[in-house]
Amino acid sequence: MTPEMISNLAHTRHPIKSPLGDASVRQLLDRVLPRDGGRVLDLGCGTAEWLLRALETRPGLRAVGVDLSEKSLEIARAAAEARGVADRLELHCQKAEEYTSPEPFDAVLSVGSAHAFGGLLPTLEGARARLAPTGSVLIGDGYWLSEPTAEAVEVLGEFTDLASTVDRVVGEGWVPVYGHASTRQELDHYEWSLWGTLAEWALDHPGHEDGAEVLDWSHARRDEWLHAYRDSFGFLTLVLRRTPAL
Repeated sequence: MTPEMISNLAHTRHPIKSPLGDASVRQLLDRVLPRDGGRVLDLGCGTAEWLLRALETRPGLRAVGVDLSEKSLEIARAAAEARGVADRLELHCQKAEEYTSPEPFDAVLSVGSAHAFGGLLPTLEGARARLAPTGSVLIGDGYWLSEPTAEAVEVLGEFTDLASTVDRVVGEGWVPVYGHASTRQELDHYEWSLWGTLAEWALDHPGHEDGAEVLDWSHARRDEWLHAYRDSFGFLTLVLRRTPAL
């Protein structure tokens, strides 16, 4: 079983694929989506759960998702058909940074997928290049709640604290118009859901050739969370507009 397959399995009960509850997702979408019609782009959409919820929220909206995983896009297409929004969803299997469109978008999303562009600020540059002048960006990435251990940095990569993260974004020409720092409940629910779902699948498939591997994976990831980064990792989601030219 590939890491991608394991990830999709782990997110079965948490398809938004970020440490955010449903109420937070609704509020963030309400702040970033255009009110009447419009077009939204998700860079690194995965199974496109953000776009599916956006399309259900705004009947006149049209959406485009870009991701490298054809398997994830297959899941997205099936879900779009089941939820009655397939006619307004366009999906592309390619690198996010290589996607181009003849028209800019009213909203650009990239939550939990900054790795697609190599980090938070490069992701914002990628969003800017595809955003209409009056459009909004929804971006979500990690930050340090407290001084991280060396193991936490090794597992998750380099972040800064909350204030420094916002300062960096503002310094690149963006105005935060809304933000949400995931709560302890949201962060814990996300981790318990991921690694518990994997463990449950392995226990329910004792004869499967990948069962032992998946169970070991769930144990290892849970231990990393509890011992390496639970107390230091936070997740910030921002709604941004361009800084006006003065």
